[in-house]
Amino acid sequence: MGRLRPTIAVWDYDRTRPLIDGRVTVEGCDPIWLHDMPIETMFSRALGGAEFDVSELSFSNHMAQVARGTNGYLGLPIFPSRSFRHGAWFLRADAGIARPEELKGRRIGVREYSMTAAVVARGLMEDEHGIGARDVTWVMGDVDEKERTHIPLPDLPEGFRVERAPEGRMLADMLMEGELDALLAYKPPKAFVKGDPRIVRLFPDYEARERDYARRTGIFPVMHLMGIRRDLAEAEPWLAMSLMAAFTAAKDLAIADLSIVQALKVALPWAPAEFARTREALGDDYWPYGVARNRRALEALTRWHHAQGLSPRPLAVEELFFRTTLGT
Repeated sequence: MGRLRPTIAVWDYDRTRPLIDGRVTVEGCDPIWLHDMPIETMFSRALGGAEFDVSELSFSNHMAQVARGTNGYLGLPIFPSRSFRHGAWFLRADAGIARPEELKGRRIGVREYSMTAAVVARGLMEDEHGIGARDVTWVMGDVDEKERTHIPLPDLPEGFRVERAPEGRMLADMLMEGELDALLAYKPPKAFVKGDPRIVRLFPDYEARERDYARRTGIFPVMHLMGIRRDLAEAEPWLAMSLMAAFTAAKDLAIADLSIVQALKVALPWAPAEFARTREALGDDYWPYGVARNRRALEALTRWHHAQGLSPRPLAVEELFFRTTLGT
């Protein structure tokens, strides 16, 4: 039998670069790597029609499709993107909000209600401060410039208030002009980056809060996972574990590079010091793949997803991944 030639769509991270450049190989495969498209495009093409044999996926959208029974991909416990989201909350400086609890009853902008970054940020807010997704009005729209011609509202149970921003209005402008009280964004709005005093962070000390959260909960939130097309997984059941091994080796190689001090491989002058601080806060193996090491983070995601109206029932972690990977 010849070697498989699967198409694999994944972003160009340091932890996937060894696969893309050939330093790490996938046993039994000669993959066709697709790594130069915007993540939103990748997700749309994958979740809309299972276009790729293997693809990076939005964890939130994957959960929604699993709950509906419409998922064309079976998950692999490979998590190329993870992030804490305490730093994703921005406020209008004159909104009169001094504490997270004061977000209750407010109008908050968000690019996409269902995106994983928003699920995690809201989940943290409810767990830590008692503000649930039903306690505010969510206004969906583009943040700084027009990106979409149509913004579909999510299909949620009664009790959730989600609306579209007015046509042509950007969420960052609405925040600065008093039409929103806060903004939940996975990257800072441009005005904030430029130092506009009308926008401030809800948590100016977000890094310290994230470290404390990780220490108390053992959770490093997952944003994305890899998925293998259902028909391919069933036809070639060995492939899932071959991909697990390859992606893990590539990630371990990238992390090992961070510790090199003789000649820095990363263009950050204090990268080794930050690497040491990260390991101190999160442990030596701070970016684990597999189900067992990530169960707390995965159970939190499924709980938040259901509580925010995005899945009609609580999902079990085992439903999210291909059967051969459950023991990892």
